[in-house]
Amino acid sequence: EQIKKLNPDVVTLDIEMPKMNGLEFLEKIMRLRPTPVVMVSTLTQSGADVTLQALELGAVDCVGKPVGGVTAQEAFADLTAKVKAAARARVKPYNGPIIPVERDRDYRASDAILAIGSSTGGVEALMTILSHFPDTCPPTVITQHMPATFTKSFAARLDKISGAHVTEARDGDRLQAGHVYIAPGGDAHMEVTSSSHPVIRLRQGEPINGHRPSVDALFESVAKLNRPAVGAILTGMGRDGAAGLMSMKKAGARTLGQDESSCVVYGMPRIAFEIGAVERQVGLSRMGPSILNLCAVADTHRSA
Repeated sequence: EQIKKLNPDVVTLDIEMPKMNGLEFLEKIMRLRPTPVVMVSTLTQSGADVTLQALELGAVDCVGKPVGGVTAQEAFADLTAKVKAAARARVKPYNGPIIPVERDRDYRASDAILAIGSSTGGVEALMTILSHFPDTCPPTVITQHMPATFTKSFAARLDKISGAHVTEARDGDRLQAGHVYIAPGGDAHMEVTSSSHPVIRLRQGEPINGHRPSVDALFESVAKLNRPAVGAILTGMGRDGAAGLMSMKKAGARTLGQDESSCVVYGMPRIAFEIGAVERQVGLSRMGPSILNLCAVADTHRSA
């Protein structure tokens, strides 16, 4: 009743409510009256699964309730920034779950490494992109800003809709074609190092651009590999990833940025574009095929 009466810029929504749970309410509001929503959730494994469902339904972002000695002031430290970002977010009506598309069974990847960075709005973006990926996709490393308890569940959800094998990255994983590695949230930056074969390293360190793991840390490490690479920067607030994508471009990588109209928050891709790090801006619906074309074995029938 208050939403109808006041038409708020942003709604904060608890998963656990009387009469109707938060997911049911969220689906109704996103179908009938799309509004920027920030979810308030317990940062438990079950809470992570439900919150990921909420982000798939169209919630802009999430914030965790205080647990285990964490004060409310600490837990909600970034709530103000998330609400302000949500107020600027582009939300669309919910039209049902993302369905895997028909994939190219003849796709052959080159030896390029694909690195992707995303933040606010990245759940929908990554699900849309990876739904295009066949089991012969390039080795792919992804840093998505997300709480530590969420990334394993998120990798499992991506694995179900993609032809690729999607997992939460572990220190020492050797990059393989057909595999996608999601940076674990929380304590370390994910980087790629190489002697004879690219390997994932989870490096302890201070946050970069306020984030750990940081997209810049991933992109900078790929830029140093001296091998073919493709970088893509997706929806998100802030500037994390822009400088790293520029380093990749200077090292010879092909680079893409999500365009403004398809971003939930046009922050990270905007900064990257403004500093010249983005070779081409692409809408979300075309991002998956565009990435795959850039990573494909040269073929006269393909165009990048």
